[in-house]
Amino acid sequence: MLKIQIEYAERIGRLPKYIFAAIEELKAQKKKEGVDFIPLGIGDPDLTAPKIIVDELINQVKIPVNQNYPTSMGEEDFRSEVARWYKTRFGLEFDMETEITNVIGGKEGVANIARAFINPGDIVLCPNPGYPVYANGATKLCDGIPHLMPLMKDHDFLPDLEAIDTDVLKKAKMMYLNYPNNPTGAIAPKEYLKKAVDYAEDYKFFIVYDNPYSEFTYEDYIAPSLLEISQEHIEINSASKMFCMTGFRCGWAAGNSHLIEGLRKVKSQIDSGCPIFIQKAVIKGLQQYKDRKKPSIIQKNIDIYEKRRDVLIKGLNKIGWKTEKPQATFYVWTEVPTEERDSMEFVKKLIDVGVIITPGIGFGKFGEGFVRFALTQPIDRIKEALERVEDVL
Repeated sequence: MLKIQIEYAERIGRLPKYIFAAIEELKAQKKKEGVDFIPLGIGDPDLTAPKIIVDELINQVKIPVNQNYPTSMGEEDFRSEVARWYKTRFGLEFDMETEITNVIGGKEGVANIARAFINPGDIVLCPNPGYPVYANGATKLCDGIPHLMPLMKDHDFLPDLEAIDTDVLKKAKMMYLNYPNNPTGAIAPKEYLKKAVDYAEDYKFFIVYDNPYSEFTYEDYIAPSLLEISQEHIEINSASKMFCMTGFRCGWAAGNSHLIEGLRKVKSQIDSGCPIFIQKAVIKGLQQYKDRKKPSIIQKNIDIYEKRRDVLIKGLNKIGWKTEKPQATFYVWTEVPTEERDSMEFVKKLIDVGVIITPGIGFGKFGEGFVRFALTQPIDRIKEALERVEDVL
């Protein structure tokens, strides 16, 4: 421990308290008491990466050249395959040399695009509730000012663009959008995305479309890309949810060449890119796309999560917890079924009986009154969790 006290940078002081630390403390105490936990909180798939991808990774890591430094922008064959995927999946054409770059997981791309363009005092439009990186890891750590866009149930959890003050829009430099959405599971129709793009053009800001759940959709719903509306913005996606490869940390950004170049400039100074052998494995996964339809290595996992979703939704409604069925993501976002509507207090009650879910307040102040379930446990454990929840209610 340092003998002299070194002050944190002021930007660190602007970060909110980490609400999940309190949950971890409660879990640790209950674990000592012998409580059997059913974790439905973390957004980390419990299903494994497809065998075809894992086998490719094993083969590729044995090749000596693949153990060398990669490029921060991504290997040529990786960028080429991402370009082919966009053509196959969305019908979009991209130049792999200037309009596509590798990121070390979507989170890194979401944060570093801000480092490339946000100056102290710049306004960034951030959805709330939302992925905390938008307002914190990106905006505040670049000394920008997050302007929160409430995602409200009566507006289908879409930002009400008309409700944003005109002066804020005029000063805004960047907007984060994320559909299918974490944490709400909401989807955005193309008509809405077109409206968002029109606002961006009128007020001269750019959109960062965070799209890691693009393939995590149910029934006949197919999630669009914002870049289908306009390629003047930037979209970030990754293998994390698509191929259940969260720990591999490999993704990509595509879109406007100026925005991609800015992201590359930042990355060239701070990282050496995703390991080559991991990029090769992701290539194998993307190659399974022959048309717009999800390949079997993805669809079979979606089918599992869809069954889990149906069991959870049916069970919650059966015990009187009215909850709607999401069309995408492996999350279920629902209102706290008690009068106090305090999401953290309700989560604490469930921890007492060994069920872990995420309080809505953890995703921002407009998440209060809601909680998020993650469908990351087998059906038998979800049914057991429902029994415990019923006891609490």
